[in-house]
Amino acid sequence: MTVSAAPTQQFTTTGWPWRPGNQFRFLHANSVFIEAMLAAIYAAAAYVLLEMYLVASGELAARFIAALVTARARGVRVCVVLDGFGALGLRRADRARLTQAGVELRFFNPLGARKGFANLLRDHRKLLLVDGRVAFVGGMGLTDEFALVSAHGPWRDLMVRIEGPVVIDWQRAFARIWRRCGSELALPDAAPAPPSAQGACGRLALSEARQHSVLANGVVARIDRARRRVWIMSAYFVPSRRFRKALRRAARRGIDVRLLLPGSRTDHPMVRQAARRFYDKLLRSGIAIWEYQPHMLHAKMILCDDWVSVGSSNLDRWSFRWNLEANQEIDSGAVAADAAGLFEEDFAVSECISRRRWRERDRWDRIREAVAGRLDLLLDRWRRP
Repeated sequence: MTVSAAPTQQFTTTGWPWRPGNQFRFLHANSVFIEAMLAAIYAAAAYVLLEMYLVASGELAARFIAALVTARARGVRVCVVLDGFGALGLRRADRARLTQAGVELRFFNPLGARKGFANLLRDHRKLLLVDGRVAFVGGMGLTDEFALVSAHGPWRDLMVRIEGPVVIDWQRAFARIWRRCGSELALPDAAPAPPSAQGACGRLALSEARQHSVLANGVVARIDRARRRVWIMSAYFVPSRRFRKALRRAARRGIDVRLLLPGSRTDHPMVRQAARRFYDKLLRSGIAIWEYQPHMLHAKMILCDDWVSVGSSNLDRWSFRWNLEANQEIDSGAVAADAAGLFEEDFAVSECISRRRWRERDRWDRIREAVAGRLDLLLDRWRRP
């Protein structure tokens, strides 16, 4: 594969440069990405950086805590940022085990009675970075829903393993969050890894709550420029009018537009109902909608022609308004082919919603959609608290 030319761009708070020569590998089985991440921590020689939203005490969290504590015991610096709300389920004993071992633990925006709407600002990013050489980015959390084999199976998620020049940008992004939670990270700013001749172009895309979002604007621009396909996988897809219009425009000009969304097994049924109220117009525009059936869909990925974006963002209005999000963008035909293969596997175990079936849905479903939609509109008015 030939390294494609990348547009020149300096990084800002939300926009970062395209870097050629990276290696990207999708890890789409939970057991695979969990073991790969743990192995990277156990192999760390200098430092481990971990940023997570959803964390709760249990079997999976215990395995990661043990790996982090072991790394610290052999002299590796370990820095962990957890969201102040998403980590409420992490017991005091587990927090103490980390800090007593010398792990540097910080919490982003702890809840406070006097903060008001500021409590809604959350760090939804998911990142593991080791020694400035390898990073893991995606949608997972450190709760047992991602690991335990239950009657419904673990939540279906996705991580991408990254090596190459773009890893240094992920480290710089982590350093900014670390600074917002306290002092400087004070790690040497290592030179970017040399690009691989067989690597792919990649760029870090961030979304800062209440600010101009390069991530959101970039996705809309890609949808508008798509020539063949726009496939979106999202766990909580309540898109803005701007996104919905972009998708309908693409479908009307003959682009293959498909949405892979949660089925009835979801941790937020009201969010699913709020999203479903948009189905009618989307279907009438020629957009194919698939609902994932095996278990809870939590993965997030966008595929537009040969451009892929994978990370923490669900492309919903709440996410762009209140959350810090981070996605890895990739411009590569080979990587896009791998992403398309993952989509096809999930389509095969999903239910395609036809226009006829949608018109014949249960009356109570219509009522739930209307109620959820009204609540969504009320929440939407909080955009300028």
